[in-house]
Amino acid sequence: MKSIAELVEQKPWTGWLLFGITLLLVFIFGLFGASIIERRQEAFITQQVQPMPEWEPRNEVWGQQYPRQYDRYRQTARTDFESKHAGSKMIDYLEKYPELIVMWAGYAFSRDYNQGRGHYYSVKDVHNTLRTDVPQPGTCWTCKSTDVPRLMNEMGVEEFYASTWRELGSEVVNHIGCQDCHDPKTMNLRITRPALIEAFDRQGKNIQEVTHQEMRSLVCAQCHVEYYFAKEPKNYLTFPWDRGTGVEDMEAYFDNIQHVDWVHSLSRAPMLKAQHPDYELYLTGVHAERGVSCSDCHMPYRSEGGVKFTDHHLQSPLNNIANACQVCHRESEQSLREGVYARQDRIHELRRIAEPLLATTHIEAKAAWDAGATEEQMAPILQLIRHSQWRWDFVAAANGMGIHSPLESARILGTSIDKAAEARRLIVRVLHKNGVTDPIEMPDISTKAKAQAYIGLDMDQLEENKQEFLEKVVPRWLEEAAEREARMSSGPDSAAMPGY
Repeated sequence: MKSIAELVEQKPWTGWLLFGITLLLVFIFGLFGASIIERRQEAFITQQVQPMPEWEPRNEVWGQQYPRQYDRYRQTARTDFESKHAGSKMIDYLEKYPELIVMWAGYAFSRDYNQGRGHYYSVKDVHNTLRTDVPQPGTCWTCKSTDVPRLMNEMGVEEFYASTWRELGSEVVNHIGCQDCHDPKTMNLRITRPALIEAFDRQGKNIQEVTHQEMRSLVCAQCHVEYYFAKEPKNYLTFPWDRGTGVEDMEAYFDNIQHVDWVHSLSRAPMLKAQHPDYELYLTGVHAERGVSCSDCHMPYRSEGGVKFTDHHLQSPLNNIANACQVCHRESEQSLREGVYARQDRIHELRRIAEPLLATTHIEAKAAWDAGATEEQMAPILQLIRHSQWRWDFVAAANGMGIHSPLESARILGTSIDKAAEARRLIVRVLHKNGVTDPIEMPDISTKAKAQAYIGLDMDQLEENKQEFLEKVVPRWLEEAAEREARMSSGPDSAAMPGY
């Protein structure tokens, strides 16, 4: 076999060919190496931590140092995605399900209840809702703004809760964002709302010992949970987890302390209002069982250039199936979407059994009172109504139409239906004992307007009051906030409220 030197000697062009191939390989490897160095340098520069003031509430200031995350977060302003049962598009639930108005008679939710448009609108939508025309405590701001940790630090937690919603209006202007979940010095995930830490402490758990993966759910659990306002200290935000996080556990907790969110104006039942127990419901599902966090589905990882980061466009996984679902599920997007819809359809079917049933139960309970029923006769009925609607609300108030835990959601709705049906059976007996044998005539509550008129709401006056508030009070709040933020030493002046 001839050596390379012999080949070159016999055929001089062979040497030039080998020389050219060598140069080409060196050039290719040089480009490859330069690309690696460039990507590493890009990632290093991007991920360098630049400490900021401890309680910096303005998301756009954080965005100057973390532009990728901030640019993706700003996508939460989009409201154009609508799935079969949810999405980011505004949905008027009272228009869609007018029975809810009767179920919430005597409570502010009967005035106005829309699907939240997302974190970007957390402050603006609270201004707009008719529910805030009812005097509300400052506690209601707790999960709505990056200004809250700052205020809690300045005022003290108890003082923050004890204030009124309107007193804090000019102080709470920056919508949910960076400060709520991140340490400004290290960018590590952290808990900024004391109620979650306190709930862990009462259960004998140390939240400082949780893993990073657990924190990727717990930063969400600061707000996406069931809670109530304790009487002492005044309006103190509390998670009812002392007996556990299941629907029956919290029901028993509330019954034990005799907590009542409002007394129903028709049935006179001492009612409970579930908030949005997404985390508690998630804990009963397969994703929690397998260690999948909230962020894995709603904020999956994203790569740009040589940088891998968490996608801060918080949204339904159905609008990002490739990154949110197909990382684990080796199925087509169509198959995965249809699987979610099939489960949600079943939950929706059970809800649409429970809701008209509960509305009817409240109306029939009113008829029993009107017929002369006694407190003793009504006591077991009111307890059944309380428990039935609490269980329905536990599923209905959570986001995702039960998809975080379909089996548990179906079980809970089944017990809700059973308890409402038992309440109706007892009401029939009470009516008979008080001389009423004919069926109770049901009012026409087939539309939002008819249902609100039935429970006695003057919607024209409520709308007029809200419009006056939006035209006179909110602009003053924003002007005061703009002046305050312009004086802040860190970051640019903020005469315009970001995201508003």
